Amino acid sequence: MAFRDLIDEVDDTVFDVLGDRALIDGREVQGMFSAPWLQPKLGRIATALREPHLVIRVKDNAGVETRQRVEVDLPEEDGGGAYTITNIEPSGDGLVALVLRKAV
Repeated sequence: MAFRDLIDEVDDTVFDVLGDRALIDGREVQGMFSAPWLQPKLGRIATALREPHLVIRVKDNAGVETRQRVEVDLPEEDGGGAYTITNIEPSGDGLVALVLRKAV
């Protein structure tokens, strides 16, 4: 088994078990949602990323474009709700970060 195949199987398991459900223009994907302003206040974490973001796999990124609507299926207190994609940032490791802005 090739290394990429092995990592793809690991990602399938991790995203299925730990991922957050989201709809991108009505298409369901599993991703890892983060809203930095909701993170626990333990110590100081220096990060340049302040916008909410949804990390998805490259294979789920086909057809994703800026200005598309994303619905994150989480309680509002955890940052769930409607967002607009403002930027798409591939990381080179099989994942893509979708930078989001709260939809009005």
